[in-house]
Order: sequence, then C-alpha cells, then structure tokens
Amino acid sequence: MIDGTGQVARVRAWISERAEEMAALLVRLVASETENPPGRNLAECAQVLGDEMDRLRLDPEIHQVDSTGALKDPRVVRGAVGSGGKVIYFHGHFDVVPAQDRTQFTARRRNGVITGRGTADMKGGIVSMLYGAAAAKDLGLLHGGRVIIHLVCDEETGSTVGSGYLRERNLIDPGALAMLTAEQSGGAIWNAAKGAISMRVEVRGRPAHVGQAFKGVNAFLNMIKIAAPLEAYAHQMRGRLTSYSVGEGQEEGTMVVIGGQCGGGSNFNVVPSRAWFTIDGRFNPEEDLEAELARLTAMINDVASQAGADVSINLTQFAPAADTPPVSRAAQVLGQCVSDITGVPSRYELCPGCLDTRWYAQLGIPAFGYGPGRFEVSHGPEEFVDESELHSVAAVYALFAERLLR
Repeated sequence: MIDGTGQVARVRAWISERAEEMAALLVRLVASETENPPGRNLAECAQVLGDEMDRLRLDPEIHQVDSTGALKDPRVVRGAVGSGGKVIYFHGHFDVVPAQDRTQFTARRRNGVITGRGTADMKGGIVSMLYGAAAAKDLGLLHGGRVIIHLVCDEETGSTVGSGYLRERNLIDPGALAMLTAEQSGGAIWNAAKGAISMRVEVRGRPAHVGQAFKGVNAFLNMIKIAAPLEAYAHQMRGRLTSYSVGEGQEEGTMVVIGGQCGGGSNFNVVPSRAWFTIDGRFNPEEDLEAELARLTAMINDVASQAGADVSINLTQFAPAADTPPVSRAAQVLGQCVSDITGVPSRYELCPGCLDTRWYAQLGIPAFGYGPGRFEVSHGPEEFVDESELHSVAAVYALFAERLLR
C-alpha cells in the first residue's frame, strides 16, 4: 500500500515526464480558432482532441450534434478510462470567446508561461484534465471505478447544444460521485457559480431620408429611452450582496452589463429603422432568476409603451446558479487533494461567472470548478496560463479520482 505522500510523488513524476507533451497540445489547441460566437472550426478542434485522447488511450468518441443556431458543425467529445459502477466526470469546453487580434491564435511560450486565446478559458484546463485522467489510468488509481470525460463546443453561448445534448441523451449519470470542470479558478475551488440571464432587445422604427427625417421613427432614440433606466437596475443589483465567499478583488453583488453589444441603422443619412442592444447579468445564487427575468421584461415593455416604441425581447441565455456545499464528502476530498498538491490550504469560493457545473448539480451531482489560469485575464488580449499550474491541476485531478473512487 502506497501512502498519501508516495501517491502524490508518483503522480507528480508521471506528469513531469510529460510536461513537453502537455505544452505542445495546448499550443495546437490554441491554433484551432474555435471562436464562439459564431462557433467555427469546432469539428477541426474536436478531431485534434480525439486524436490526442486516442494517443493517451482515453477511448474517445466524437459525436456530431445537430445545430439549432449559428454553430458550424458542432461536436461533443467523450472519453473514458476504467470500469465499474462508480463514476466521476471531467467536463470542459473547447470554444473560446472572439479574439481581439488574430495573433492570439498563435500561442507564445516563454519562461514557463503560454499566452494565447483560450489558454486560461479553458483549453489549458482541458490539457490538465486529459493528462490527469491518463495519469490515473496508467498508475492504476481508479479502484474499479471510471472517469468519463465530456468536452463540449458552446459553453461561451450557454451550453445548450453541447451539454444539452448530453442531458437529452441521458449521457450524464445522476448517481455519479462528482463532476469537475477545469475552469480558470486561480487556485480556489469554485463550489458555487452564479446564474445568468442574457437577452437581446430590438427596437423597430420607420426609415426616412435625412431630408425628410420628420417622416421617420428613429429606432436609435427610442432604444436610448429604453436602455437608460436599466442602468439604475444594474446599480441596484450590484448592491444586493451574496452570503457566499468571493475571491479577492471580486464584488459580492450581482453584475449586469447593459449594451455589451449594440447596433442598428443602415446609413448615416437615413433615419434608423432598427436598433438593438444586449443585457447580460451574472446573478448571485440567492436571486430568483424567474422573478428577475420577469422584472427586466416588464421594465423594458413599460418604458417602450411610454415612448410609443415597437420593441421585442429575445432571451439568449437563462442558466440557473449551481451550488455544492463545501462540507460534502466530494468537496472535502477535493480540498485535501488541492492542499496536498499545492502545499497551501484549499479555499472554497463563488465563481463570479456561470459554469457548466449547473448541468450536473441539477441532477444532484456534486460539481466544482478547479483549473489553471486566472479569471481576470480570461477573454482579454493577454490571456495566459502558467505551465506549472497545468501540471499541478492535472495532479489534483488524478489524485481526486484515486481518493473518491476508493
């Protein structure tokens, strides 16, 4: 019987021997331009993942998924190691937010840091998960249990195609012991995540040449009237604080962004007949999402009615919060694994964003976010991940499988 210290050393050594492989895989994944929206190169990236999983003997399956939106050739990649009735899920996503510059798809590796789109959110996390699962397999740590890997293609736009596919086909076992997703948690264990409401508000008017502007109805001006009162709503929600622990530098309130995207009009000399803007919120777990959706909808419709504006609301995301108590067995095992690998006490925090943990938590599965990278650099022009974090997170995942599957 190998004691805990010996097991940690074995796992670390296995991963250390494959450090160059891990970096090379992340560089290849960054080069696959899986921007979402619009959702492209998804089949290409799925094949890169499938080939690597096959090399690691993770039994990959690439599922072609029917798309109901703008995604081009959506795919879900599944893999598994081990056998038996006890199951742990490693879950991730290989889509990324749009780049600020095309050079972000050429990864830069320097002084133990890899920079590029998706390195933190969350292609680096995928690398850690795959090698964590492979380490557990090769070192005989699965104790007659299984690790099942799920990689989806649309997390950045709500996950309804990828994770929805898994749920619709009963590919998530409600009796699973736990789910981990290697999102960029900055060393914390995200045992809870915020809910999300995203919507697009469209205002319609009537076009007219600028020389006869009095004959038109200016959709842009009506849009301003509708959007302006929503800033007060955003300010109010920021003041409604959560009771969950939050990370350093994070706000305790619900965050709402008005006009993250906006547009409209056909030309500078034509009264705009169409204008639109987005609303996006990350709501604390204490909030009633249904009630907030109804409140937002009523506010928009009331102001539109007062302004005599023709408006429509398209709900683009409605995602409930997720929560697993830190006193649960899975949470405590994960916390001990993190402490044993990193040498620092584990901490449990509320993720400031929305996570795919919700798809599993809704089924009663303990679900957590823990991965390499930092939240504050994700989606930015200098997104990066430390290679040492790729290795330590992979070790945590291997050790977690060993201890929870005993």
